[in-house]
Amino acid sequence: MRIRFKRGRQRKFLDLVVEKLSSPSVRGILQFGLEIPYSTLKNYYNESRLLPEELFDDLCELARIDKKDLDFEVVDDNWGRVKGGRKSKRK
Repeated sequence: MRIRFKRGRQRKFLDLVVEKLSSPSVRGILQFGLEIPYSTLKNYYNESRLLPEELFDDLCELARIDKKDLDFEVVDDNWGRVKGGRKSKRK
């Protein structure tokens, strides 16, 4: 499952995590034991990819953020693939 925020909200969420963890930057989040490459984290920050639910849960737990205060929706893993597949099929 993936977490989908409205445009601009995913970046604000990650900025909130950075602030709550007193981290100097988004890259600084990695020192808390997250097993993801920096380039992937940067893609999440630029909102070119949706956050996986596990990572979202880990970030909320690390930063002590209550999920009820956030505006997001949970979508299927293949959420974007279906739309992309339909586009390429038309040609």
